Amino acid sequence: MKHDQLPAERRTLLRLALALGAASAVRVIAADPAGTPARPGGEPLGPAAGPPSQARTGPTAYRLRPMTGGAPPRFRPAAPPVRTRPFEEMPELGADAMVLSFDDGPDPRYTPDILATLRRYGVRAMFFVCGEMAADNQDLLREMADDGHVIGNHSWSHPLIPELSRSGIRDELGSTSGLIEKTLGSPPLWYRAPYGAWNRNSFEIGAEMGMEPMAWTVDTLDWTAPGADTIVRRVERGAAPGVVVLSHDAGGNRSQSVAALRRYLPALIADGYRLTVPHRS
Repeated sequence: MKHDQLPAERRTLLRLALALGAASAVRVIAADPAGTPARPGGEPLGPAAGPPSQARTGPTAYRLRPMTGGAPPRFRPAAPPVRTRPFEEMPELGADAMVLSFDDGPDPRYTPDILATLRRYGVRAMFFVCGEMAADNQDLLREMADDGHVIGNHSWSHPLIPELSRSGIRDELGSTSGLIEKTLGSPPLWYRAPYGAWNRNSFEIGAEMGMEPMAWTVDTLDWTAPGADTIVRRVERGAAPGVVVLSHDAGGNRSQSVAALRRYLPALIADGYRLTVPHRS
């Protein structure tokens, strides 16, 4: 029987099946908006958070449970598909938007001054915290959340992720997410690999824990203490729509980072930039 001789009911069913298949294909193509390549080296190796140390919080059930059956009950997996590269910029935030991010804290010597400057100008930022720092400074973690900042996961002890086993990565990320959830009531939705050193295991495990990977566009290299003038110049030269700026509020003497923020933040605002943060529902 020729195709045009098929009964009307069968032709209707075939058209419906083809339509459903096409819709599925569109969803797959549109599922991953991150189209920028991952940084092979990322943040230069340096004394960012000191030597690794053992987690000081007790183990939680989801940290120790194998995740082959899906994400733990308290976590929703990150939006599919699992990414193979991190976000480096956020153009979808608008033509006038930039993102400021700070790693390695919170540190009571520098984080309060950074929070005060951001509060003065009504700006929200992203803070990628290390669990070992957050455990001793939970009041600062709460202050970040109260001010509307996005708190991300930067591992527990700032290790080189590619050198860890899957269970080691799960423990580093899981212990930090657990502490953030215990302190603030919800787990983080974003994470950043120490030194910008990502691998497939970290993408998969981060997604299992409900987190999306965030890198950066402009590296201030403030951890090298190049001077506040140099930090300011790097931010202003790199300013552009969707840019994510990397700075630090811990891991060493960050007085230059504090001083630079006080200068480049009002300058960016005067240039018409809106300093904001990404959202995930």
